[in-house]
Amino acid sequence: MADQYVATTESAGLPAVPALRWEEPPEGPVLVLLDQRRLPVEEVELRCTDVPALVDAIRTLAVRGAPLLGIAGAYGVALAAVRGFQVDDAADLLAHARPTAVNLAHGVRRAQRAYQEAVKAGADAGGAAAAALAEARALHREDAEDSARMAAHGLALLEELLPGGGYRLLTHCNTGALVSGGEGTALAVAGAAHGVGQLRRLWVDETRPLLQGARLTAYEAARAGMAYTLLTDNAAGSLFAAGEVDAVLIGADRIAADGSVANKVGSYPLAVLARYHHVPFIVVAPRTTVDLGTAEGAAIEVEQRPGHEVTEFAVLPAAGAQAGTGVPVAPLGTQAYNPAFDVTPPELVTAIVTETGVVSPVTRTGLAELCARSRTGLGRISG
Repeated sequence: MADQYVATTESAGLPAVPALRWEEPPEGPVLVLLDQRRLPVEEVELRCTDVPALVDAIRTLAVRGAPLLGIAGAYGVALAAVRGFQVDDAADLLAHARPTAVNLAHGVRRAQRAYQEAVKAGADAGGAAAAALAEARALHREDAEDSARMAAHGLALLEELLPGGGYRLLTHCNTGALVSGGEGTALAVAGAAHGVGQLRRLWVDETRPLLQGARLTAYEAARAGMAYTLLTDNAAGSLFAAGEVDAVLIGADRIAADGSVANKVGSYPLAVLARYHHVPFIVVAPRTTVDLGTAEGAAIEVEQRPGHEVTEFAVLPAAGAQAGTGVPVAPLGTQAYNPAFDVTPPELVTAIVTETGVVSPVTRTGLAELCARSRTGLGRISG
């Protein structure tokens, strides 16, 4: 089950609340999530005491973002183990909660393997649960470290591609601390540019249909003191035409072996616009987002979201909101096409930035070489 409570409703100063944390109160361990459906109006936390509650939080986007989903999945396995539930069944539920984000299954299976190996080594239930929890914590820590590396690699790439600084960066969806154990992926690069005084303007797509740019990226940009401007997704073309965009920075939920990138729907049109206007289109994601088992973009399963997210408008995407509770913006019975993601082919991607380095141009060989590197690998791989 999941209980919720308001951590704070202050807007002045935008206090930081961790996106995810493990707690061990007297009544038993819980996984605490910042409910991202309620931002930016209020900061509400969910306490998940079992895996079904966590699966519901994942499916309804209370917790989201590829790297954070992996961390949440790993902690979910630990939660099942510590509370005495069937671990393998829990792992399967978690791994399939959202099909496109490969990091979720990666985190789940990593913690599950740690649990199984401990059992094979003769550990009792408590020892095996401790092993799963230790693996989840290790993944959490590594993600924070990898976030810092991605930010450094991304900033170096911007300096190479756009000498002179003063970057005007366009981003889509949300890729900051709300999706990571650290400062994020693409937004961490923008944050690094801001930190050295080289971010002139952050253009924030509102990101239809769930407004994750308006609600979440603007929230993080304001908290960080960045100069940012919010725009509707279909206004991006006019920005490119006016010469107001120096580079596009996005994240990824899955990168196929050929370099095709699945990201929040609306990313592909940005890549087309960027190519036409000769603007770098940069993808920032941890190496675990690269799925060498998926040969090409056409093989990526794209999650389809409920139609009411398009046909209704909710003033606040509150926890537990159901179809029919929002304000209708289309005639009753209207069918909606609502994919959560689209896929950008590698030839439209200028570079992929990971914690182990940069691939540019993006090729199957370059990605395979990057994935073979250690986490501390450095440098750029040319296709």
